Amino acid sequence: MTDDQTTLPSAPAAETVTKAAKPRRNWLVALPLVLFGGLAAIFLYQLVSGHDPQQIPSVLIGKTAPQTVLPALDGVSGPDGGPMPALDLTGFGDGRPVLVNVFASWCGPCRDEHPLLMDLARDERFKLVAINYKDKPENARKFLESLGNPYAAIGVDQKGSATIDWGVYGVPESFLVAPDGEIVFKQTGPFTPEAVRTGLLPAVERVLNGSSKGAAPTS
Repeated sequence: MTDDQTTLPSAPAAETVTKAAKPRRNWLVALPLVLFGGLAAIFLYQLVSGHDPQQIPSVLIGKTAPQTVLPALDGVSGPDGGPMPALDLTGFGDGRPVLVNVFASWCGPCRDEHPLLMDLARDERFKLVAINYKDKPENARKFLESLGNPYAAIGVDQKGSATIDWGVYGVPESFLVAPDGEIVFKQTGPFTPEAVRTGLLPAVERVLNGSSKGAAPTS
């Protein structure tokens, strides 16, 4: 055999390479099935356990709310008929818990939950305020003129910088803040009658009864 001749692998060596490649191919073929099985298992767990996928725990639960100060939404009347107050969460003067709702006029689920917010605004045990998120002022005004204004104060966050401090995933989201500034409850996604009944209102009761400390958040 000359030096320029290529030595071919013997039959046993080639067979070994083929056998080694087969497990890798089989693993790649099985990967989509494994991923699908994992997602199906998660879905089945949520279905059987009754876990609400909107109930995403917040790292801020049990911590002090961000000291948020935002300008008012111009052209909207406040509860007393005067100009809408700006949002100032550096203190809670009247001693009631505060429900902070993050909304936008372009948000479909915000429109869906709005009738519930109108009802909640009548509950004098807490104060309902809002952060208007990345919205055009004229669109926010039309939104409230059409559906009603449940808020005692509205802060405009056009750039979305303030909501970063609140750890907002998307709109709508709501946070119940105790009079001492502690975040005790979070609603991810729109309120539903069930979420109000089993989540928000029990949280309000815990705050009013002085038992919010250490209470497990429901969302």
